[in-house]
Amino acid sequence: MSEKSCEPSDPTMVDAWARLQRASGAVLSRVEARLKAEGFPPLGWYDVLLELRRAENRTLRPVDIEKRTLLAQYNVSRLIDRLAAAGYVEKLKAPDDRRGVVVRLLPEGESLLKSMWPVYRQAIETEFATRLDAEDAEALWKILTKLLP
Repeated sequence: MSEKSCEPSDPTMVDAWARLQRASGAVLSRVEARLKAEGFPPLGWYDVLLELRRAENRTLRPVDIEKRTLLAQYNVSRLIDRLAAAGYVEKLKAPDDRRGVVVRLLPEGESLLKSMWPVYRQAIETEFATRLDAEDAEALWKILTKLLP
């Protein structure tokens, strides 16, 4: 009986994977820190509010919010509760399924999005865009596109 090796067949691939994870985490941490320094909530709040703004009638089911963001289901549920408590969204009974819930963006959530965007845009510029030239950005875009479903 032969034992399969736990070693990767190409260590460069594993190193590239680890570097991608570290780079993503580092950039996101720096962006989050800039938002926090300006008194804004975490980036996840922005992401949920943005997806609601993009949605028809500014309303989505929690499962659709989960699919459109990078947040896990248990995080989405808690975040929706926080957004509702803060007055940025409201939870309503789903019109086609009385047991289900939909989340609707409120004007206060729209205002938060608008006020966060300049800080977020500047953070993207500083923490990401200024570190790449046009050729780097295009190559990264092509590489990351290969990883999407």
